[in-house]
Amino acid sequence: MLKGNRMWRLGAFLLAISMVATACGSDDDAGETTAVNLQLQWFAQAQFAGYYAAVDQGFYEDEGLDVTILEGAVEIVPQQVVASGQAEFGLAWVPKALVSNEEDAGLVNIGQVFQRSGTLMVSWADTGITEPADWAGRTVGNWGFGNEFELTAAIEKFDVANVSLVAQNFDMEALLNREIDAAEAMTYNEYAQVLEATNEATGELYQPSDLNVIDFNEVGTAMLQDSVWVSEDWLTDNEDIAEKFLTASFRGWIYCRDNPDSCVDIVLDAGPTLGRSHQTWQMNEINALIWPSPGGIGIMDKALWDQTIDVATGQSVIQADPGDDAYRTDLAEKAVDTLNDDGFDTTGTTWQKATVTLNPGGE
Repeated sequence: MLKGNRMWRLGAFLLAISMVATACGSDDDAGETTAVNLQLQWFAQAQFAGYYAAVDQGFYEDEGLDVTILEGAVEIVPQQVVASGQAEFGLAWVPKALVSNEEDAGLVNIGQVFQRSGTLMVSWADTGITEPADWAGRTVGNWGFGNEFELTAAIEKFDVANVSLVAQNFDMEALLNREIDAAEAMTYNEYAQVLEATNEATGELYQPSDLNVIDFNEVGTAMLQDSVWVSEDWLTDNEDIAEKFLTASFRGWIYCRDNPDSCVDIVLDAGPTLGRSHQTWQMNEINALIWPSPGGIGIMDKALWDQTIDVATGQSVIQADPGDDAYRTDLAEKAVDTLNDDGFDTTGTTWQKATVTLNPGGE
């Protein structure tokens, strides 16, 4: 009887140890995170502030994700990085990703973060270029690499003759030196570079009044830009991860809308090449591309998708309409619903641009 009692106690003891170990293992499992990569289009800058904020503020961690942000460069094509499995998520302009899809990349857009185009054509006020028709007989710069299609579509739409299109570096030096009559620029980057330069005639920085700007959103040839792309094959078994990524990313952008100065600090900590005033300008302009988001942040505007496809097919960027299967809204809608339930403003209808003062060289 004593021997049996000892055996029972030993069994109970081992069972207790097993239960403790199991409990500890459950806690460890609950604390585990899923590691994923996000491929950017360019180096660290406020264009990507929402994603950096989601890391810094722990929003991805809240969703059980360990996100590594991979910086871009001229030679890096985000959609190809995603298609090759080196990153689960990638940021790309819609037409560029659709070109890759015609080459069997197998990508799907799950979050249309930018609601409007940030591309401009900038010229000096004294040239009198105020509308596309004024490009006739002028030398017009563009970056190529798929960045020129809003411009070429506008030239075709307005039947502009004798336009000399020339390659432009990813800066505004050719415009500043008056080597070209008009230059391609993003609202959040190159346009600011002109305003950070000194007018030798006055000794002061150039002002918006010194420039004329043609906005492709107003011209009607704007194409959708920064959006979140994933591999369709990967998504099949990872919809929950994709939804969590979008939830945290959208929360990051909401944070940057409501706390732009904090997000500038976060970006500066990531080591951008341009300084505080430039990043503050960029943060303001990026917010203007996202907010307002009438259907909720990341939700596709079908009319703008159709316009993008019309321009892309009309310019032979892509050979055919890819169909609505090239994007999904359900995961972004679920992310928005989650954020709405948590009390976040996902439309930003009352957001307004701030006035930003630029310093020489963007410092």
